[in-house]
Amino acid sequence: MSGKKCKHCGSSDIEVDPARGDAVCTNCGSVLEDNIIVAEIEFQENAHGGASTIGQFVSAESKGGATGFGRAFNVGIGQESREVTLRKAREGITALCQQLRLNQQCIDIACNFYKMALSRHLTIGRPSSHTQAACVYMTCRTEGTAHLLIDVSDAVPICCYQVGRTYFKLSRALCINIPPTGNG
Repeated sequence: MSGKKCKHCGSSDIEVDPARGDAVCTNCGSVLEDNIIVAEIEFQENAHGGASTIGQFVSAESKGGATGFGRAFNVGIGQESREVTLRKAREGITALCQQLRLNQQCIDIACNFYKMALSRHLTIGRPSSHTQAACVYMTCRTEGTAHLLIDVSDAVPICCYQVGRTYFKLSRALCINIPPTGNG
């Protein structure tokens, strides 16, 4: 804090510690600032010879400060990646369910299946449209609607074998008890 003086004793001997995020007067010991956000990156050597950063991560969801600045102008800036992924998944699932004329309850169930798949990292490495379609088909099966796998794959459009593979992998990994399809 160059050029600043302590408001308690008037001393200009102020120590700023970016690791702790505070500024302390070395003369009287008063904490002049805390929770300082530093825009620079500093490294320190650990006991094993490796390097680590000094400081801590500040999430966009944290309270206080100007963390929400810019949201009014740039929607999505500062949001967590998971929030964006879930919002886009809900949009895709809603559009697919509307094409299939499924109700809001089915949309919510399919979105919950997607959340479960996302939390177990089952969405990594496969297109989100495949996962969304598989979640909608799981919903159709668990809710007993008259929709077939081909109906879901035609609405997307994705090859029914790809949707079927994704559906099978997700239903097994999530331990979803899928009722068998009826023949009459």
